[in-house]
Amino acid sequence: MRRLILVLIFLGLTGCAAVDTVKDSISGISDYFLGGEDNADPPNPLVEYKPEIGIDVAWKESIGVGSDEQSLKLIPAVGAEKIIAADREGLVQARDLKTGKLIWEAETEIHFSSGPGLGNGTVIMGSSDADVTALNMDNGKLLWKSTVSSEVLSVPVIAKGIVLVRTTDGSVVALDEKTGEKLWSYEHNVPALSIRGAGTPVVVEDNVIDGYDNGKLMALRLVDGKYVWETSIAIPTGRSEVERLVDLDVDPIEVGGVVYIASYHGGVGAISELDGDILWRNETISSYTGLSYDGRYLYLSDSESHVWQLDQRNGASLWKQKELHQRKLTAPAVYEDYVVVGDFEGYVHWLSTTDGRQLGRVQITDSPIDVKPVVVDNIVYVYAKDGTLAALKARSL
Repeated sequence: MRRLILVLIFLGLTGCAAVDTVKDSISGISDYFLGGEDNADPPNPLVEYKPEIGIDVAWKESIGVGSDEQSLKLIPAVGAEKIIAADREGLVQARDLKTGKLIWEAETEIHFSSGPGLGNGTVIMGSSDADVTALNMDNGKLLWKSTVSSEVLSVPVIAKGIVLVRTTDGSVVALDEKTGEKLWSYEHNVPALSIRGAGTPVVVEDNVIDGYDNGKLMALRLVDGKYVWETSIAIPTGRSEVERLVDLDVDPIEVGGVVYIASYHGGVGAISELDGDILWRNETISSYTGLSYDGRYLYLSDSESHVWQLDQRNGASLWKQKELHQRKLTAPAVYEDYVVVGDFEGYVHWLSTTDGRQLGRVQITDSPIDVKPVVVDNIVYVYAKDGTLAALKARSL
């Protein structure tokens, strides 16, 4: 499957690309996803240390086949005292937050690729077959299904009765939450080569803010999709298509009128929500996973799986944790004094917000964890690629 993806990437390159550029691009992408022939930069092995906290597994269940080892955005969502998760083959389950007990399940046979997003009594899913599906949050009953322009790889966002999805062809599509009727769409060109994925839009006031694969951040009006502003977070540079990747696949976050975003090859930036002005930029960090914020600091995992704490006022680095180098870490989740990340061997790591040191870890499966943990009331919910869904809690030793 991975090699098939590489072939499809090759076919997607522009016909006018020079032969040398194509060779460089394919070589770079192959090294990135498959490790290269020499695999000169392997993941760090885990080292023993004296844990400072214990990690208890409150419950652990299986959600079908999970993402079926594919690169998808199937991320559990929490609402109405339930945690809802879906798998690649169309299974959706709602479970009790505290016990993991099954409340309802729906077998849709839809190839889900993203979600769920939770609305006003609705569970919204995106699919690889360009479908957006709404289920009843109370019982899983199918409410409607609408077709959009291409695969949906961002978690659907619901705001003021409007469902927003990003498709892989660069479009933002707005649907009516009650009926699935298309309200508007905004099309945006995508580069010939990009990292698989799409950031989830964030709604601030009456604007939809979203990042694109060309390094631009854009704001559209929620009500009708009209253009409001755009700004360049990262500018492509380099000789090959791989060197010029500046995808904004990280979900933007908004705090107090400031939007924070990270880019692959393009750094981290803070942007004014009002007009798109860049307030600061840290160009030394490359990330494609995600950001977190705890009211004082920003946290992110970079493309080498180093975890950073940044000053939200100016982007300055306060600490950097490198011991989990190349372990394909998830975006960090932060709560209390902890930063939590999952890795490619099914381990979940707790780090200190003070200095990034490792405090404790637990392995919930031997399958990769590639989506950001979800934290509710100091319980960490983790979803692995094989469908393992676990509730974890830290305790003092």
